[in-house]
Amino acid sequence: MSAVSGRKNRTPTVLDVVALLTNLPENRLARGNVGTIVEELDNETVLVEFSGDDGRPYAVAPCQRSELLTLHYVPEAA
Repeated sequence: MSAVSGRKNRTPTVLDVVALLTNLPENRLARGNVGTIVEELDNETVLVEFSGDDGRPYAVAPCQRSELLTLHYVPEAA
């Protein structure tokens, strides 16, 4: 198994760039907002930092791993 295919179907972890799959109105976050996982809180929950184009964080929120989509910047085989 190659390193690229080893990433497929893996749960999001620290330093992964992720997008929200659901709205989090209590944190003023909407589906599609992009952030970086900064800490693992437990097996199901991670802390995600959301930053603007200038790199300044505008929100930090606990998120369920199941509500996140890991984004990839290198092509992967389907």
